Amino acid sequence: MNFALTEEQRMFRRMVREFAENEIGPRAEQIDASDEFPLDIFHRMGQVGLLGLPFPPEYGGSGADYHSMVIALEELARVSGSMAITLDAHASLCCEPIYRFGTEEQRKKFLVPLARGERIGAFGLTEPQAGSDAGATQTRAERDPQTNEWILNGQKIFITNGSIADVVVITAKTDPGKGTRGISSFIVEQGTPGFRPGRDEKKMGLKGSVTSELFFDDCRIPADNLLGEENQGFKQFLVTLDAGRIAIAAMAVGLAQGAYEKSVDYAKSREQFSQPIANFQAIRWMIADMATEIDAARMMVHRAAWLKEQGEQFTKEASMAKLFATEMSERVCRKAIQIHGGYGYVREYEVERMYRDQRLCAIGEGTNEIQRLVISREVLSR
Repeated sequence: MNFALTEEQRMFRRMVREFAENEIGPRAEQIDASDEFPLDIFHRMGQVGLLGLPFPPEYGGSGADYHSMVIALEELARVSGSMAITLDAHASLCCEPIYRFGTEEQRKKFLVPLARGERIGAFGLTEPQAGSDAGATQTRAERDPQTNEWILNGQKIFITNGSIADVVVITAKTDPGKGTRGISSFIVEQGTPGFRPGRDEKKMGLKGSVTSELFFDDCRIPADNLLGEENQGFKQFLVTLDAGRIAIAAMAVGLAQGAYEKSVDYAKSREQFSQPIANFQAIRWMIADMATEIDAARMMVHRAAWLKEQGEQFTKEASMAKLFATEMSERVCRKAIQIHGGYGYVREYEVERMYRDQRLCAIGEGTNEIQRLVISREVLSR
């Protein structure tokens, strides 16, 4: 395995970094302060090809490898966690299952405009009684034999991009007596009668990202909106979450990288006792630990991405990358605030926002407690 970036990937990293710094960076604090979802930035991400990165051009994508997706998420998160998680939910959680499990007609109808950034995507899995226990979903889907439509009833919560999404991939029970083997996936479009968004959550961090409730009240969708085979939804979303865990890990690395860079610059410029605080061993050791842990996490993320690209099994590696990278990000961002001292606790300095934004990484795409369960199960089953 050679994780050295190709010249094309290095050029791509520079492009995304410039985009993030020039078009998102100047507004990152204002987006956080106002709880604003910057729709214009989302559309610009589509115009430069970020929203459909790993999908073929015939489906509106950029035809890039999955490493490019990891690079993009890291570079966006380095400047704005909100825009990184928006891309994650849109591409990894909504577009990916449509591309992987959808019919040719579904790809053309839904994936093409999503990948181009003409429409916004979301993934509806979590429910009030189905968080870590995702198989406990209570949303129901019943077929109407007269119209051959599916009728959806239920509620989803904590859905990234939820209220602004044009297309949502959701899970629902189609055969309740079969447990996890009786869950199916469906594509639901905004404006469908019986489908309505609830409140947008007020959150600790990632305030430029929309997180919503979704309600389905006798929501009728065409039979053709079943995604993949009936009763295979549980298997589908496990596969989807494996890729999503790589994505959230890449986001955690980016947030840590941003906080680390801010800390290095601050340590060089901040003087105490007539010298830069970077001269003090306590600060130097914190910076050394930050740099080491970020590098280790990045390698784990790239290994998981490489396995995915090779078509190899990557469940354990994705969970390991997610577990280590997200807990690393918390440690790095905490050290960043400590290095900044009192300034790190006020909004004027960006590390405060980065610390709040990274906290979701250890929860989303399966809590880190679930990651430990997944890793131990994979190890002990061999």
